Amino acid sequence: MHYKEVKAILSPQNGMNIYRGLDFPSLYSDARSKCYRIKHDFEDVEVKEHADDLLEHALKRKRTRSMIQTGQMTDPYLPLEEELQLMRRCLNQIDRFEFGVVIKSKSKLILRDLEILDRINKKTKCVVVIPFATCDDKLSEVIDPGAANASERLNILQELAHCHIPTIVSLEPIMPFINDSEENLTGIMEYADQGKAYGVLCEMMGILLREGSREYFYDRLDETFPGLSDRYVETYGDETEVLPENCETLIRRYRELSDKCGMIWDKEELKRYMREYKNKTVGEQLSFDFGI
Repeated sequence: MHYKEVKAILSPQNGMNIYRGLDFPSLYSDARSKCYRIKHDFEDVEVKEHADDLLEHALKRKRTRSMIQTGQMTDPYLPLEEELQLMRRCLNQIDRFEFGVVIKSKSKLILRDLEILDRINKKTKCVVVIPFATCDDKLSEVIDPGAANASERLNILQELAHCHIPTIVSLEPIMPFINDSEENLTGIMEYADQGKAYGVLCEMMGILLREGSREYFYDRLDETFPGLSDRYVETYGDETEVLPENCETLIRRYRELSDKCGMIWDKEELKRYMREYKNKTVGEQLSFDFGI
């Protein structure tokens, strides 16, 4: 890891990335793509210096409260966070200034901060997005070593639901010839239902392989599933959007199961929900004890 001094921690869209680089040694990672222009070695995690102080300064200056989003580029609960606790300190600033937060993570470490997330959600809104590629623990540990396995992610959903913190299950990535079966999809949807997820988000029923991430993915395929990279090259070549042959069937299936379980599946509706700031303290009245 290395520290980097930066002038700001929030993007114009209120995105926050405390860390940049390898979060878990996953089989896939779009964050490796060259389009993101990461100048350092991806395995050498970049840590934003004084992230919590920068966030405090930014939130003080904002005229209106909004949702802060984190975890799109790098998991904010990567192993380094256990020691550095930058995410925890940033959450305390979000809580202090009564902003909302959307966190995307596949780490058990998020439960360490359950008390803070609960405080935020009681005043505004806290939404946690949990990626699921599979319902099988063994396969989960193969494609996402170091991250929470499928059963552990279900436990995260259930712990958050116990505190009435809304969650969204993100289907990602669905990889041809690896986890694109209807059985696997049904299992993920059952976990989402058991975890009382608000919705199931599917940005793409497949995997995005751009320059930089594609080469890494194929190399890891050779290590993990010998011979499978040849099948990918023969089937997809240099395509960026790699979709399973049964893509349409899987899309219909996950929408049907979402409707059956009362979970939102519409992508735009879920994105609106995550962008929408809510002040739960509006309308609260003081109670007076007159000793009657």
